[in-house]
Amino acid sequence: MMAKPQTPQKRGERRYDFHALEEKWRPRWRATELYRTGDDPAKPSIYILDYFPYPSGNGLSVGHCRNYVPTCVSARFHRMRGYNVLHPMGWDAFGLPAENYAVTHGVHPRQTTERFAANYRRQMELVECSYDWSREINSADPAYYRWTQWFFLLLFGRGLAYRAPGSQWWCPQCRTILANEQVEDGRCWRCDSVVTRKELEQWYFRITDYADRLLADLDTVDWPERIVDMQRNWIGRSEGAEVVFTTRPINTSPFVATPHSGNAPDEIKTTEAITTSEEIPVFTTRPDTLFGVTFLALAPEHPLVGRIVTADYAVEVAAYVEAAGGLSEIDRLATDREKSGVFTGAYATHPLSGTPVPIWVADYVLAGYGTGAIMGVPGHDARDFDFARRYDLPVIEVVSQEPPATKGHEPSIFTDEGTLINSGPFDGQPSAEAGAAIAALLAARQQGGPRVTYRLRDWLISRQRYWGAPIPIIHCPACGAVPVPEADLPVLLPDIDDFSPPGDGRSPLARAEAWVNVPCPQCGRPARRETDTMDGFACSSWYFLRFADPHNDERPFDAEAVRAWLPVDIYVGGAEHAVMHLLYARFWTKVIYDAGLIDFAEPFARLRNQGMLLSPLDGQKMSKSKGNVVTPDEVITAYGTDVLRTYILFLGPFDANALWDDRGIVGAQRFIERYWALAHDVASLPDDGQPFDETFERARHQIIRRLTGDMSRFRFNTAVAALMEYVNDLYAARARPIGGRQWREAIGTLTLLLAPIAPFATEEVWQEALRHKGSVHRAEWPAYDETLAADEVVTIIIQVNGKLRDRVQMAADAGNDTLREVALANEKAKSAVGKQPIRDVIVVPGRLVNVVTG
Repeated sequence: MMAKPQTPQKRGERRYDFHALEEKWRPRWRATELYRTGDDPAKPSIYILDYFPYPSGNGLSVGHCRNYVPTCVSARFHRMRGYNVLHPMGWDAFGLPAENYAVTHGVHPRQTTERFAANYRRQMELVECSYDWSREINSADPAYYRWTQWFFLLLFGRGLAYRAPGSQWWCPQCRTILANEQVEDGRCWRCDSVVTRKELEQWYFRITDYADRLLADLDTVDWPERIVDMQRNWIGRSEGAEVVFTTRPINTSPFVATPHSGNAPDEIKTTEAITTSEEIPVFTTRPDTLFGVTFLALAPEHPLVGRIVTADYAVEVAAYVEAAGGLSEIDRLATDREKSGVFTGAYATHPLSGTPVPIWVADYVLAGYGTGAIMGVPGHDARDFDFARRYDLPVIEVVSQEPPATKGHEPSIFTDEGTLINSGPFDGQPSAEAGAAIAALLAARQQGGPRVTYRLRDWLISRQRYWGAPIPIIHCPACGAVPVPEADLPVLLPDIDDFSPPGDGRSPLARAEAWVNVPCPQCGRPARRETDTMDGFACSSWYFLRFADPHNDERPFDAEAVRAWLPVDIYVGGAEHAVMHLLYARFWTKVIYDAGLIDFAEPFARLRNQGMLLSPLDGQKMSKSKGNVVTPDEVITAYGTDVLRTYILFLGPFDANALWDDRGIVGAQRFIERYWALAHDVASLPDDGQPFDETFERARHQIIRRLTGDMSRFRFNTAVAALMEYVNDLYAARARPIGGRQWREAIGTLTLLLAPIAPFATEEVWQEALRHKGSVHRAEWPAYDETLAADEVVTIIIQVNGKLRDRVQMAADAGNDTLREVALANEKAKSAVGKQPIRDVIVVPGRLVNVVTG
């Protein structure tokens, strides 16, 4: 971007030199700690927080300003309104990108993250984000991750952290395990590589214990509805019934599953022939369809597959299981993919009818969801119907939309609720009634019963990488998993030369033998440290608490400090972490609440998601790899900080995507220059006894009211637009006989309203042109008179069929829809209309509304 020349200076006019203003005021504000968190007990408090950013080597683009500038403006606005404001910043410094960079460039990740964080801070200060830097924290600092480890031990002690084996998502590029939430469309959320499966013993947090509370408390927060819906869907609470089928005893054949490139188990599994029965529990949301079951389907990974397959089908089943291991869950669930499966040769007994039910293996059944087995009801489920048609399995209709007597067509699929048929004693009952009765009968027979299940799975937190908080556990052959004593925290990351993961499922830390080998804290015998590190989301699940008391060496935070500031009042960031960071932070908060350490159970009272700022080069998200980035550095060099901030806010609604336009920023530049010129033009006008202009004064009160509302509601684009209109009105008013005192009051008000947006120009005008003492950023937000701020009103006549029924006072600029709604809600008009149908509503703007009936 080329620097644009500033507007030529007119004779006698003081030039707007943003370079000089920024050089003048930045050091003064730093010296006076202008943004330090207030602690006046007589003032209300507000906590405004941005998402914890990861400092990448690319630095900030102007896209990052889409949330950092609005939160800064909100913080400034609330300071001027008399609030103690906590507006901090820190760094989510652990994670794969830093480690990958270190591996590639041979630099320790501690050095790179410190350098990158320093650059982020430099750019944020360049944009004049009003953070209290005295509270800066870094998740990779031992003084911070000591307490992350402390919280791990808190969860461990409460039975919420455990180690278990399992088949997990594995990223071959990052060479580490991923949580379910970190796999998007079958790919790693970080590097976009196709993920596979790997058998490893891993650490988990028991987030499923909090599923109901995580759901219920979504009703208590002020969050965007789409984020609430995403969390509800991810938790996925389903009410239904468990149905237990029992396999029929049969001689089975030893079963061999060949490993498939990391997707199947690491060891070949062989089972001996058995003649006992096995229970196969399934979950269904439609117990009313139980009599329509014509097959059972197990996930290829289901542990029963190897125990029930018969000799005649063992080879075919083994091949199918091996092939299924090479498919991602996304591929297996694709709606446009033909359903496939293989018969095991085994049968189960229907728990109510006693009929034999064939058992299949089908890859559209997933081991990680429900019980890993489903009851196939092809008459009432689309996937089961397709499967049954392909393999010529029976289709039995047991729920009908019509009374049974009128049936007579061929079996088909009907997925809605209705009336039961072909269901023995339950025939003729509605679905809901029959479903409840069937579930109760299953419970009485100890073959299942009513159940609630969740899509949510426990949070996998192990990472086989170096750059993360070490898990504070020591493995002792005699004592098992032993927590590191609190007095020994933090467990420091050792300095090692080779950060590259070996790729065999172990962490690089496993090579640090001197660090790994330690005595057991309980028995003193030789033991080994846990070499996995914690998922970076563990560090960001509590950082908002630390900001309230960031330098405490005795505990993670002081309870009184947290009580004074938390929960976070306004939390701002992108929607991409809806089912990761936001869910995990809510879970940790509830655990900490249950431990009696805090007095609230939801961390973020109000959440706002900013829209994306798209590159002018290709209309895509700005990315250094795409070469489409615009940096704040180049924009500020050309236009100044005030213009950048103004344009960022003016681009559009806060939560909407917007396109950066180098031409559009000229409008913001012109606005700031016009404000600057007008302020200096009228600041020295004499009070020459001109009559008081009531219209001029009314406009001043109206702009205060509008800006106060827009700032409170995060409507920054309309706030800037209103200020632009007000400046235009002020220029037009110069032709009227208005005294100097009234002019100075108007410019003073304009300066106060603009101050959160354009801090440099307004500070100069406030102190130098208007001769006020002290910073404009510590001045009080202007108040308005409700009467003067009210919109101009007109009398609207309300008619019914042309006859006068009432007169009402309305704003002169009220729209047709508003006038129509008021007329239809008017009691006198409603009485005249009675039960007659309304044929039309005629609106004459500013004059009348005629309701026409008949």
